[in-house]
Amino acid sequence: MLDKSSGEAVAPYFESEEFDRRRDAVRHAMAARGIDTLLVSAPENIFYLTGLDHWGYFAPHILVVPADGEMILLTRAMEKVTIANQVRNARFEGHHDGETVADLLGRVLSGRLGTVGIESWSSGLPHGLAEALKERLTAARWVDASGIIDDIRMVKSPAEQALMRATAKVSDAGAQAAIEAIAHGASERHVAAEAERAMIEAGGTFPGFGPFIRSTRRLGEEHTTWTSDRFGAGDAVFLELTGCVARYHAPLGRLIHVGHAAKETYEMAALTADAFAAVVAAMREGVLFRDVYAAWQGVVDRAGLSHYRRHHCGYVVGIGVPPSWTGGNKVTGLRRDSDIVLKTGMSFHVLSWLMGTGRGDFFMSNAVLLGPSGAEVLTRTPSGVTVR
Repeated sequence: MLDKSSGEAVAPYFESEEFDRRRDAVRHAMAARGIDTLLVSAPENIFYLTGLDHWGYFAPHILVVPADGEMILLTRAMEKVTIANQVRNARFEGHHDGETVADLLGRVLSGRLGTVGIESWSSGLPHGLAEALKERLTAARWVDASGIIDDIRMVKSPAEQALMRATAKVSDAGAQAAIEAIAHGASERHVAAEAERAMIEAGGTFPGFGPFIRSTRRLGEEHTTWTSDRFGAGDAVFLELTGCVARYHAPLGRLIHVGHAAKETYEMAALTADAFAAVVAAMREGVLFRDVYAAWQGVVDRAGLSHYRRHHCGYVVGIGVPPSWTGGNKVTGLRRDSDIVLKTGMSFHVLSWLMGTGRGDFFMSNAVLLGPSGAEVLTRTPSGVTVR
């Protein structure tokens, strides 16, 4: 919801009707799978169903979703006040630090058995905890319910789409501050500080991860970020970041040059822009993910780079909890072999990435929402060759 004095999002971020719709959709999916009780452990999915937004997810949480009746949220007893302030649609049960959430669940679920679904691939369900749950609920029939909620939340409601647009503005604020901070002699650390400052002051909160800021000697690294390295003439600076509003993410990426950029950089920038535009044009209701990737690859192939392949040209984004902005511990990508169908309300981090082609390097990326009127590029930071 919006704070009336500041206009910023404060938990709980949605009206009760929104949470009711989400719960009902999950229960419909449970019924289709014959699941009597769903034990939700992924932080992103607990947030989706309850709105709980805090740093306490380092300790296991279990949200019990029965086929009917009240949901129950179980975690450490010390989280009682936070949950009372943020969660309106689930009863809280807390355990002391001398026991585990499995011990507590064994007491709470006595008599509530049948077919029990667990998120086997959840980052919030350590192997030891899963084994402990099964030891305490021996009469249950266990099934893997991974992906049930993840699939539902790929499609954003109008309220979520509004948050994606608000988040994109925070992303742009961070990118603009970072780009302005890049200069000969400036450090990666300084750029990171300016980006973080700008995003926080623009109304953002802590994102799933990032910002990623790397200069020439570390361009090939995927998931490392700033050091104390200082920029020199001719350096390329990799910048990838996202704002975060109400746990929603809208990433963007740019490659910034210090002092000058080579001629082939401009040629590759034009190609990445054309390939990005092809992706946006291909994103329509009912199109397969693999066909969106094919639109990107087709532009690259026609430019004489048919040898160049990427594992995807983008992936689903939205809710994110550290340590990821991808929505969990998997990446749902716009891949060459994916038969997932695009639906209105889906949102993506679309990347047009041409690095190591042999003909120059460039990349750019933006958050894109498939809205009621088609694909909408949410982040607006200029994406051409920028020399600082």
